[in-house]
Amino acid sequence: MNNLVLSWNENISAQVKAARKQGYQVYVEVPLDQAAGVADTASGLAGIILSVPASKSGELEKYLPKLQSAHPKLRFVVLDPDGKRPEMRGSLVIKRDSVLAVSSPTAQPWIDSNLALVKVEQRSNPAQVPMYTFSWGGDSGQQQPALTAEDYSLAVAEAGACHADLILELEDRLQKGLIDHDPQARALWSQVRSYAGFYSHAAEQAMEAAATVAVVVDDLDPSDEAMNLLARHNIPFEVLRPADLQSADLRGFDVIAVFAKPDRPACERMGELAKLGKTIVLVDAHGSYPWQNDQPVRVNEHVLSYAVGKGKVLELAEPVTDPETFAQDIRRLLGTQNVLMNLWNGLTTIAVPYSEHSGTVKVLELINYSGDPLRLQVQVKGTFASIRYETPGHACCESLVPVKHNGFTEFVIPELQIAGRVHLEAHPVPDSQPSHR
Repeated sequence: MNNLVLSWNENISAQVKAARKQGYQVYVEVPLDQAAGVADTASGLAGIILSVPASKSGELEKYLPKLQSAHPKLRFVVLDPDGKRPEMRGSLVIKRDSVLAVSSPTAQPWIDSNLALVKVEQRSNPAQVPMYTFSWGGDSGQQQPALTAEDYSLAVAEAGACHADLILELEDRLQKGLIDHDPQARALWSQVRSYAGFYSHAAEQAMEAAATVAVVVDDLDPSDEAMNLLARHNIPFEVLRPADLQSADLRGFDVIAVFAKPDRPACERMGELAKLGKTIVLVDAHGSYPWQNDQPVRVNEHVLSYAVGKGKVLELAEPVTDPETFAQDIRRLLGTQNVLMNLWNGLTTIAVPYSEHSGTVKVLELINYSGDPLRLQVQVKGTFASIRYETPGHACCESLVPVKHNGFTEFVIPELQIAGRVHLEAHPVPDSQPSHR
């Protein structure tokens, strides 16, 4: 870790100078409306981090080009301050008719993750690696339990697995412990550093996130529960804007869920995609569309299905009120042959697949939010001869036994504590020294 982020204050010059002497690249975090003044007086900074909530994204599009033009030697980075603390809760929370309903304790656990936020940031600011931060929460007037190495490591692991940058907030107790050379604080920080190092490999970062589902939205809202539940159910997706229906290469997607209000060209494009075999899901559909010439099939009270060429268009007559059911329906629409991956015994695990340009999954990042070690069974689309598994703090890699079946490869991960990475190769890879745990 060699990047230090400071909040703008009257003593900033002395702090920047001291930090640079210790080898840090120093960034200053400021609100958007203060950025111009800070940039005019900045000295010795690596860059300025603009803290911009989603409500001010319009202002960002207006002012950022001006800042970059006026200060070409400064790096400007956009920060989303609305991240969540990554954690597992005991119950599933579903929004029905604007009311939050909590499931029973025996149902699937609820996970707060930032994967959907990262997907939104990738679309809203594609020229930058997504960056976010979050507050650990709690009432500042009450004494909170000290954060553990596992808490910090999970936060680092989630950002690393999503290929995002994270500004990690350290609680005061840890800061003081590190300054005082407290052995427990140093041991905690050593574990966190091992996780940061694990996610610094350039080869994995260069790969593209794999997805077979596209989510088209007018409003880039990372709090949208439909996207959060897709992430939770390990359905890899990419976020698109309506204009992307015309310009983007959509051949790799099998299901395209459209939450936006499409114009006539977009509707024509959706019809063309359906003819090629895609499944189009149009949410809150009202109006006349090109594919409505044929007699529809009524799936249920709120859904009509139109056969279009090799594919189909599903019209949902209302917004998504049950994102849990919606995510399960999307998985069913993919069918068994188009699902990129399946996890068993993984209710508390999120997997993020990455591929090269061929589209075949090459790396699978895994995050376990429960804090308890898991023995995980995984199935990935494709035929692989070599499966290698690595975890933070251990030498790469442990070879796993692949079982090939009907175009998929299955393998068992013996233990997933917080984070792990799976490397998949179509051809055998010479054995390295496995890690013994």
